[in-house]
Amino acid sequence: MPDYSEQILKKTSIEGLYVIERPVFDDERGFFKEVVRIDQLNKDLNMEFVGRQWNHSNNLPNTLRGIHAESWNKIIYPITGKVFLAIIDIRPDSVTFSKVETFVSDKNNRFALFISKGLANSFCNFGVTDSDYLYLVDSYYDGSDKKAIAWDDPDLNIKWPVKNPILSDRDKNNKTLREIFPQKFKI
Repeated sequence: MPDYSEQILKKTSIEGLYVIERPVFDDERGFFKEVVRIDQLNKDLNMEFVGRQWNHSNNLPNTLRGIHAESWNKIIYPITGKVFLAIIDIRPDSVTFSKVETFVSDKNNRFALFISKGLANSFCNFGVTDSDYLYLVDSYYDGSDKKAIAWDDPDLNIKWPVKNPILSDRDKNNKTLREIFPQKFKI
């Protein structure tokens, strides 16, 4: 009998950003995978994550969403397509302020991420088909929380896998980290 309970929570170089890995069980029908066990996540992080809103984003090839930093904790899970994820610490008091972690998810490498409040995340579909991305958040979105960073911020120097991404009007006009936190960039 397979062990469905195994959940590995891997720390990253940014405090509050974790990779959640769970086993995949393949057979002649396809596969089965639990994405996350919330009770185990809460125990491992010594917190109480309560999902309030579950979102699904579908993305055409060359679409880039983000870099957004709403005031909620979230669990993200890319479910289809080939995607590039960039997570940035935009907490001005953090020792890892402006640090970037990147990940690639595709059919051979599916994982979830736990992203704490204060971290900004983005999602870029660089495959040839649509991609789908699910995320569970612990607050309701009302449209007022629009914290975001310019996707092409030169201080972040993110190596995006697409040169001319499809962007929303909002994401075309976000400010750089330097514009939002000028005091953090003084010499």
